[in-house]
Amino acid sequence: MTNSVIKTTAQYNQVMDSCTSIFIKKMNDYGSSWRVLRPSSMVDQIFIKARRIRTIEEKNMSLVEEGVDSEYLGIINYCILGIIQIRKGPSLTQDLSNESIAQLHQEIFKEAFDLMMSKNHDYDEAWRVMLISSFTDLILSRILRIRQILINDGKTLVSEGIESNLLDMINYAVFASIRLLENKES
Repeated sequence: MTNSVIKTTAQYNQVMDSCTSIFIKKMNDYGSSWRVLRPSSMVDQIFIKARRIRTIEEKNMSLVEEGVDSEYLGIINYCILGIIQIRKGPSLTQDLSNESIAQLHQEIFKEAFDLMMSKNHDYDEAWRVMLISSFTDLILSRILRIRQILINDGKTLVSEGIESNLLDMINYAVFASIRLLENKES
């Protein structure tokens, strides 16, 4: 394993730990109330967070105390919830235990990590030289793709489906989070 792979893995795990910690705390506060959300509503939650990040990037200021760091972490967790909703379907009750949801959260995060490692190998860590604002734009682009797929009743002719786009958004948000952490450290 090369030094860059070791560094990326450690940084990815650091972001994963932060997301998991927030996720567990919010689950304890709210339970699985999000289970009622349909895919379109879940995508809109991600859109709200990405739109706020872009607004802050463009205006170079925020009137709400939370910065873009927490919004990227929120995008990651909402994408994971979106994948759970696709796989389990929405529910009008809190039908999953906190333990089973935490397990699903970890499994999906591992899927995203494995995907990142494969793509990172092929793209040779190109994300490290990208602008953070590009990750925001890529996330917003994926949201628009998902909305179109939903309009098409979930069908695609040659394109990736909703889950693939959500997994990519997880990784874009992780990359942005890593880059923000690096900027704070330098």
